[in-house]
Amino acid sequence: MPDYSIEQEWIQKGYQYVCGVDEAGRGPLCGPVVAAACILPTGLVIEGLNDSKKLTEKKREKLYDVIREKALAYAIAEGSVEEINATNILEADLLAMRRAIAALPIPADAALIDGNINRDFPIPTQAVVKGDALSMSIAAASILAKVYRDRLCAELDAQYPQYGIAKHKGYGTKDHMAALRQYGPAPIYRTKFIRFLDEDGKK
Repeated sequence: MPDYSIEQEWIQKGYQYVCGVDEAGRGPLCGPVVAAACILPTGLVIEGLNDSKKLTEKKREKLYDVIREKALAYAIAEGSVEEINATNILEADLLAMRRAIAALPIPADAALIDGNINRDFPIPTQAVVKGDALSMSIAAASILAKVYRDRLCAELDAQYPQYGIAKHKGYGTKDHMAALRQYGPAPIYRTKFIRFLDEDGKK
């Protein structure tokens, strides 16, 4: 279960506002990648808070509201489909993370980044592999990002109901790929993620 051990290490070094940062939506074929940054009061206990992937949708929705209410500060930002297409998913992901940190209403002076890449941030950072299972603030950020992106997927589904996005959240399921082959891609699709359509045409 996540705790505040890593945050405390930074606080003992003299940092005051340590935010956790995580993303949602690196793998899907469509839609933006979403990142969240979150600063929690040190020692705050939020019952059930854990890596968003280990929670049910109903539990994430409930925790989303609790986190927003109890956090010292939080922000959510996107890396757009256009940015993903112009660069790559990693660069768009890092861009979304930087935007989330910059948008915090209380500026963070250090950041714990989920994963193993933490380059080009304007404040001191630490990459934490499986951070959403280790750090409370990263776990909180993971839930904020996941719920926000799932809600975006519901909006995309309303715009483009033929793809079934509300069900698969943009991931490359068998049904999703079949719908893409039938209807072709909409502007919300990541060009490098749907190359199988070009390959189909070459067969």
